[in-house]
Parts: sequence; structure tokens; C-alpha cells
Amino acid sequence: MRVKQRIQDILWKLGIDVSRSRSLYHPLGRKTYLLEKNDIDVVLDIGANTGQFGYELRNYLGYKGKIISFEPLREAYESLQQRTSSDPHWKIFNFALGDVQEKRHINVSENLVSSSFLDILPLHAKAAPASIYTGKQKIHIKTLDSLFRDLCDEHNNVYMKIDTQGFDSRVINGAKESLPYIKFIQVEMSLVPLYKDEILFDKMLELMTKNGFRMIAIEPGFLDPVSGHTLQIDGIFQRIKM
Repeated sequence: MRVKQRIQDILWKLGIDVSRSRSLYHPLGRKTYLLEKNDIDVVLDIGANTGQFGYELRNYLGYKGKIISFEPLREAYESLQQRTSSDPHWKIFNFALGDVQEKRHINVSENLVSSSFLDILPLHAKAAPASIYTGKQKIHIKTLDSLFRDLCDEHNNVYMKIDTQGFDSRVINGAKESLPYIKFIQVEMSLVPLYKDEILFDKMLELMTKNGFRMIAIEPGFLDPVSGHTLQIDGIFQRIKM
């Protein structure tokens, strides 16, 4: 009992409240419930970076199903390879997803996670200085529709997470044929312009509704550390049964 309490004390110091994280009022508890209640057996992790989302699934949510990650940046992909090397149920691909099949330059940010095909705007750079671009890489873009049948089938229960720094609507537009087979979509939604030509919260909500999904949850995301204003959130959407 003393060992258990000591572990909990250490987790609290790290900012992890184990008891609260099991509650439906906590983002981790809610996501665990959604995955288990809906028998999710495939997670599409689009914009995986170094595998932070998959790591959370495995180590905090207890998810044991298949993870399929897509990450185009060379440096991030190398770290992703190391993280997934001992996990036979975690498959990774070194290309991006979008609405067309092409080769295109992506802007590489200093922190890697803010890298985008779109130009970064001053508000974003001011709120997160490490998000500034330091170079470019030429990468492959494919559509999810061109791959989906090889990755999933109609019997899978699919959860799709999109984290592509303003490119999320393009990913959705390249997945029109796949969307009817996806149960949940977690997508970034900017409340203010962070990248040039990205669509904002209201338009993303409209796009998701048009494609047969309704919002069921909001999770905190990127905020301005000076003003305290929330700049970006994650919306979780569920496919409406037709």
C-alpha cells in the first residue's frame, strides 16, 4: 500500500492525476471509454510526429488494438521507427495524407510538431517561437481513399486522429469514400488563424457535419501563454448512424 501511495505521489508531482484520469470528465477517461465501448480495433494516426498519440493510447489508455501512423518528416519518422520497433501492432508510413496524390515541399519547424504545408502566421509564431520554420523537405502526399481498403475493412471499428497543422480539411476531403467506415474522427480546430488558408472552427464544424459526423467532445489544445487565450482545440466527432 505504501508503494502504491508513493507511486501516486510521484505521478501527482508530474501532473498526472490517476484517479481523475479514469473519470468520464477527464479527457483520458472519456477517450478510454469511447475506445472500449465502441470496440475500436484500428486507430489511424495522421500526423504522428514521433508517436506521442500512439504512446498515450498504449501507456495511458490501455489500447491494445492496431495503430497505423503516418508521418512525412524524416527526423520525426526516425524517432517514430524507434518507438514502434517492438510493437507488432503499430504500423507506420513515411508520407503525408491530403486531398491529392503528389510530391510537395513541407515547411519544417524548429520544434517539428508545427511543420506544415501552409505558411505560419505571426500570431502562431509569437505564441510559440519554436514553431518558426527552419527549412523545407520534399515529401509524398497520398489520399486516404487510395489506401483505406488495404489498411482496414468494413468489419473494423475505426478511430481516426488528424493532426496536420492546418491541413486537416484536405485530409478529410481526400477520404470521402472512407468516411462511411470510420466511427470517430479527432481533428484539430483553430479558433483564430494560425496558418495561411486553413479553415477555422466554424467551417471545420460545417465540413464534418456535411460528411455525416456530429461533435461529441472538445479537448484542450494550443493556447497563448501570454494572454491565456485558447487558440486551437481538438474536436471529437462521431459518425451519425444512417
